[in-house]
Amino acid sequence: MKISIIGVGLIGGSIALKLKEKKLVNFIYGIDNNKDNLKEAIALNIIDEEADLENGIKNSDLVIIAIPVDAARNILPKVLDLISESQTVMDVGSTKSGIVNSAKNHPKRSRFVAFHPMWGTENNGPKSAVAESFSGKAGVICNHEESANDALELAKNIIESLDMHLIYMNAESHDVHTAYISHISHITSYALANTVLEKEKEEETIFQLASSGFSSTVRLAKSHPEMWVPIFKQNKENVLDVLNEHISQLRKFKSALEKENFEYLAELIENANKIRGILDKN
Repeated sequence: MKISIIGVGLIGGSIALKLKEKKLVNFIYGIDNNKDNLKEAIALNIIDEEADLENGIKNSDLVIIAIPVDAARNILPKVLDLISESQTVMDVGSTKSGIVNSAKNHPKRSRFVAFHPMWGTENNGPKSAVAESFSGKAGVICNHEESANDALELAKNIIESLDMHLIYMNAESHDVHTAYISHISHITSYALANTVLEKEKEEETIFQLASSGFSSTVRLAKSHPEMWVPIFKQNKENVLDVLNEHISQLRKFKSALEKENFEYLAELIENANKIRGILDKN
């Protein structure tokens, strides 16, 4: 099988490496506006050849769109225009409603499978790609009833080859849940990093005193705005909803401290501890 990957960065590159490792594909075209990414991806044996959009799609059985969600939303109808009824298109965006809606009325909508691999890091570029990145993680297919059976089977084969477990959801429900378990984590991390940078002017002090707990909490603040601004934009209403709840929870902690209500503070922490039992099941 030959595939084209549009966007040969962290996610696209990791998928390419894993599919090559599993020998599911025998040739990968890379399509990317960043020529340095293409050169690096070839040097790292992530892709076999660079291509433009038209030629890459023409020669591929499967096209994977792995670019920021705004760009994915814009390019998906163009990709569907170029494919035949025997080709399949997948995306990997972490918001789904906007992307799904962009192809809603396209005559080749059934050739598209909306996919979200539940994995990512603060790093970017082909150099950050790792074949084993997706192992054990959830692979979500949204609105599967709108995709052709053979396209779904191919997508399922890809997800299984990535060693992910498959989940089906509708796009709207997916976007609500990812706002709570992913998108708010990034906003919190950005806000904490800005708080520390604003109040702690001594960079050397931050470096010397920062514990592993602080480092892990602000790790996501290293994630690039080119990826995350479009995510927040496309999932704005859900992100605002969870952000309002998060602010409400912060106010409870603030109030408990202001009033020296340490019993209530302990209750808040004990309630938060319940998350341990949930996460430890996985």
